[in-house]
Amino acid sequence: MHLPSSRLFSRHRLLKPYALPQLSQLSRHQIHPHSRLNAFSRQITTSLNRTYPPPSNPPVTTNRGPTSDEDTQTDFSVMNVLGNTPAPTTSIDACLSHGFHLDNGVKIGGGSGCLLIAGEAFGWKPWEADGGPRDKQGRRKIQNNEGQWEVGQKAWGLLEVVWPKPELLILGLGPRMLPVSPETRRFINELGIRLDVQDTRNAAAQFNLLATERGTSEVAAALIPVGWKEPSG
Repeated sequence: MHLPSSRLFSRHRLLKPYALPQLSQLSRHQIHPHSRLNAFSRQITTSLNRTYPPPSNPPVTTNRGPTSDEDTQTDFSVMNVLGNTPAPTTSIDACLSHGFHLDNGVKIGGGSGCLLIAGEAFGWKPWEADGGPRDKQGRRKIQNNEGQWEVGQKAWGLLEVVWPKPELLILGLGPRMLPVSPETRRFINELGIRLDVQDTRNAAAQFNLLATERGTSEVAAALIPVGWKEPSG
């Protein structure tokens, strides 16, 4: 059994006033000079005799003096390299449960997703494309039996005909992120387009940043509404 630390006694004041005299009254015959109890008694005596500085008082005021007028202060607004770059008109202003609001005032509703390519916005319902997964009642959905996000190839018809093709497609899968099926990923990669998969809100923010930085000709987005729910029953 290990003896309690002296730091525990000194901090929490658990040592009773009569405990130390009892230890000090023990004779040398009762305490072996090399025993742990002897060393422990010396530690307690040292801890109790130690003086601690008084607690510091809180500052009287938080005033740090007059504002400096030196021109060496950092202007963080100058460090924003995209501050003077206008956002693309197809940037996402709001993600709604049933659609999207774009920066140019266009509103996409009715539960439709949106496809943003080459500076243009299109309503997009990939779950209606042929070749996608279906439930037992034959209703179309966008999540296969393995829990992967999958749509038919016809949902990407616009990506097949657009030229030049974007280098990156940011895919927003709704309220949460899912793994994309190998077939869907392979089809997009064979078009020469890299794929970045996120939930819709993060995908919209990523598109706004990269489209402003690199241009809408290099970055495209395909977004599912954040309120999308798979058919149940």
